[in-house]
Amino acid sequence: MKVILLQDVNGTGKKGEIKEVKDGYARNFLIKQKLAVEATNANMNILEGQQAHAQHKIDTETENAKKTAAIIDGKTFKTAVKAGSNGRLFGSVTAKDIVKLIKEAHGIDVDKKKIVLKDDIKTFGTFEVEARLYNGVSASFKVQVTELT
Repeated sequence: MKVILLQDVNGTGKKGEIKEVKDGYARNFLIKQKLAVEATNANMNILEGQQAHAQHKIDTETENAKKTAAIIDGKTFKTAVKAGSNGRLFGSVTAKDIVKLIKEAHGIDVDKKKIVLKDDIKTFGTFEVEARLYNGVSASFKVQVTELT
């Protein structure tokens, strides 16, 4: 019997795959546990629609990430922070602060989890930062840290 898997099943396949399995296994386990449905024409059409929707979502997110990357790539974002007498910052400049700088400068929302810092920013200077916006889409930019006057 051909079935469409609704979830990953160990030893059988991954979600969305069409598999040929024994009738008893399909009826008594997969379909009963709602892990699969029979591969009828109607169910096949539903599966194709879901796959097309998922691909469209991936394409739109990739396109949005490329637009964001084109805007922020190569830019320098400046921030002024408080520091002690020895030139070290009170705290550090975090991914959350960098996201705030991007939002203020260009009005773009970037998730703070997508900001990659090579080292913690705890001193004055210019630092390379990377934003991994989507799978295969990233942007490099600089953050310039100066003393608050």
